[in-house]
Amino acid sequence: MKTTKTIFQQKKIQWSLIALFSALAISPIQTYAQTTVATPKTTAIGTSSIWGNVDGLAIEGLVQGPSAAVSDLQVACVFEYTEGDIFISPPALPAALNGLVHLDEALHGTLTAIRKTGKFKGHALETVLLTPAQHGTLASKKLLLIGLGKREDFNAGLMKDVGSVAMREALRLGVRNFSFASDLKDAGVDSPTALVAENVVLGSIDAFRTQKWISEKNMDQKPVLNKIILLAGPAFFETAGEGIKKAISSLHN
Repeated sequence: MKTTKTIFQQKKIQWSLIALFSALAISPIQTYAQTTVATPKTTAIGTSSIWGNVDGLAIEGLVQGPSAAVSDLQVACVFEYTEGDIFISPPALPAALNGLVHLDEALHGTLTAIRKTGKFKGHALETVLLTPAQHGTLASKKLLLIGLGKREDFNAGLMKDVGSVAMREALRLGVRNFSFASDLKDAGVDSPTALVAENVVLGSIDAFRTQKWISEKNMDQKPVLNKIILLAGPAFFETAGEGIKKAISSLHN
């Protein structure tokens, strides 16, 4: 009996050692795999870059939200309202990273109120201009809202027209610069960042060139606008920049 028990104990120890060595062999591989998962690159808030110039118009990228960006005119885009849309995370970005939430807070809930009551429906290319009377509510002097229509119908091609509308309104107001926030990620739409940025630039410059042509025909004043500022979140700055540079390159050809 003792011999049988001893053999059993020896086998039990052997199996324990095998299990231990197996665990030690597997663990480093699992740890290595976990540590090599790529993490999204982020850019510090406040970072800016002039991506290029077109027809004397500087095109700048800025990591900032629409409530904090300093400009003569802030442009923000919103979809048709659904209950709590910008606050539901996911699909909307978390409140700490959500420019639309910060914008609503800066306006003391007016952004949500104007959408929820239907006073601004957010139909595609619909616009409304807000000029807060309270100083310091926004970093920018005025806020232009542009509608994007229904979320489920969104197509990145729409952003060319949105960029054109933003430019025409900026020129009509006679501002020297405007900052533009597409707000698609904030609103919970997984849009192609680079293509959206590219299309905004293409649409904006098309409208700008049209206005210059009109002024050369003595049909209107020459544009005073000298800069467009395209806003991006910390995780999307570099990707947006690639789209902007692509647009600038094509506009120079």
